[in-house]
Amino acid sequence: MTMQAESHAQALTETRLAHETHRLATGLLVDAAGRTTVPRQALARLRDFIVANLRHHHETEDAWLWPLVVAAAPDTKGALDELSEEHDRLDSALDRLAAVDLTGTEEPGGEPTGGESVSGEGTGGESVSGDRRHALREAAVAVRDSVRDHLTHEEPVLFPALRHITPTQWEEFAQRVIASTPPVAGHLMIGFLDEAGTPAEVESMLVHMPAPAKAALPALRGQAAAELRALRGDGS
Repeated sequence: MTMQAESHAQALTETRLAHETHRLATGLLVDAAGRTTVPRQALARLRDFIVANLRHHHETEDAWLWPLVVAAAPDTKGALDELSEEHDRLDSALDRLAAVDLTGTEEPGGEPTGGESVSGEGTGGESVSGDRRHALREAAVAVRDSVRDHLTHEEPVLFPALRHITPTQWEEFAQRVIASTPPVAGHLMIGFLDEAGTPAEVESMLVHMPAPAKAALPALRGQAAAELRALRGDGS
């Protein structure tokens, strides 16, 4: 396999895993928001992770990746412009999701405001009112559906286009993405990547992580496993 072919394969792997994390995370938030045993803090961390990482992902595509592709394959510009317009619409859905109040504000009597309260234990055991949980689920459904539709449109365009990116360009792009990734619930990123890819694929994707972050991987994996169990209502 030539260096260009190897680079294309790596770019495909990293992009596919990133997309699968978005599918997994947004689907899980919809499910978890409807499950009354899931603690408020776990819901808030997953919501914040989704908002921060989806925005970062499509901003890096618009600002860094699309120009590389268009420079090498000008005929892709129209399709990439349409994908950027979808990013703008996704931002509106993310704004709505981010606006859901999950701060845990309580009435003097100790119950959260906004309706029927439910409680959870373990990973952040504060309760979430029924009204807030309903608002969260509705906003999460809109984001999940927007992400799924967008990726259905994006992947047939982007995956073939990645062959136009040189090995040096992809490595520089990947390093910039890692360096600018928001430090929001990073353990969830590791957990979702482990579910989306094989150990070898995940290892190849994390090769550019800073040494301190690599050293923390076992702890992050343990934290992710516990939190994903809580979000899925799996006490085992």
